[in-house]
Amino acid sequence: MRIAQATSARRVAEVLAGKSLAYAEGETDAVVRDLTSGTLRHLGTLRAVIVQLAPRGVADPLLEALLAVGLYQLQHTRAATHAIVDQAVAAARNLGFERAAGFVNAALRRFLRERDVLLATARRDPEGRWSHPRWWIDHLRAQYGDAADGILEVGAMHPPMALRVNRRRIEPEAYRRLLAEQAIEWIDLPPDTLLLPKPVPVRRLPGFAEGLVSVQDAGAQWAARLLAPADGMRVLDACAAPGGKAAHLLELADVQLTALDADARRLESAQRNFDRLGLTARCIAADARRPDAWWDGQRFDRILLDAPCSGSGIVRRHPDARWLRRPTDLAGFAAAQGALLDALWPLLGAGGTLLYVTCSVFSEENSGVISAFLARHADVRPMPLEGFPAADGRLLPTAAHDGFFYALLGKNDAHSP
Repeated sequence: MRIAQATSARRVAEVLAGKSLAYAEGETDAVVRDLTSGTLRHLGTLRAVIVQLAPRGVADPLLEALLAVGLYQLQHTRAATHAIVDQAVAAARNLGFERAAGFVNAALRRFLRERDVLLATARRDPEGRWSHPRWWIDHLRAQYGDAADGILEVGAMHPPMALRVNRRRIEPEAYRRLLAEQAIEWIDLPPDTLLLPKPVPVRRLPGFAEGLVSVQDAGAQWAARLLAPADGMRVLDACAAPGGKAAHLLELADVQLTALDADARRLESAQRNFDRLGLTARCIAADARRPDAWWDGQRFDRILLDAPCSGSGIVRRHPDARWLRRPTDLAGFAAAQGALLDALWPLLGAGGTLLYVTCSVFSEENSGVISAFLARHADVRPMPLEGFPAADGRLLPTAAHDGFFYALLGKNDAHSP
């Protein structure tokens, strides 16, 4: 445990210094992953407790991060409290804080004695209550009013685990029987998602290696359904990695799919995903904003633009994002999203449709981007989201799914006004 605490403390401190957790995607130690993510998910509350335990402040950010990891364990895990405290003291020494080991011991033991009072005081402050930066909280409240509290509350939860059955290899009902045989519980979410109330390692999922099923958030599964591909269509997924939405498109219809992404390394993971599922796509590592470098001149019938964004709708999966983002980032994302739309729109054939998607709940990246795009282009018509639970395209995060925004845009043909 000592090594896991120390490693997690380093990761937390690095995030607070501005480094994304993306570099640690290959982390194999599940304990380190859980401790790091859990600490970042509850960091606002933990820091508000630390302020009470150390009114004069903690001189070293790494020592503060270690305290946060220990407090997270005491509050949110079932590990023995004496072991958590003892190993945190040992981790402090391991990290070079020999003289602060006694302080770590005293602070964590005081928390155990005064937990209720310390937590109640911490939660009087909005950042201590919701564990999001104050600007984030204020921004959500300005846009959503009372509904903001629900969004913030979901951000402190563990992310759900949802499955997408590969209908090219097995029917959903047959896969449900396989789950039942393995004593894995599920809940059916309309129209055809399987939600696991108790997440399991993918290796436990029957037929995962054979491509019978994929793990994909229920909210993300709307993308392929809304784009509604049909056999023979030319389809572009413009920001495809890691390939979940592209694979779903291929499962729904026999299309000629181009999977494009600027990150060649992440595109390799998409190719592995296609191989596992028995699907074929043309993978290209290139910048979607520069079609002259990769486009063959033939227009597409469908385009999926899952645009890079703040990730504010999936923040419980990527809890570092809330501490890395700044208010000024939203304008930068919006500008990049608009540039992608402008670059890709000429590649769509007349009568075709483009689906704009973000995993953000901030309107600057969603309705604001689409309104500006409509003002710039006369040949665009907004289209209804058939079957989607929100007419305005906003799918707010809940216990069952992440937060997304969807806008379906049709291209007028040559004879349309």
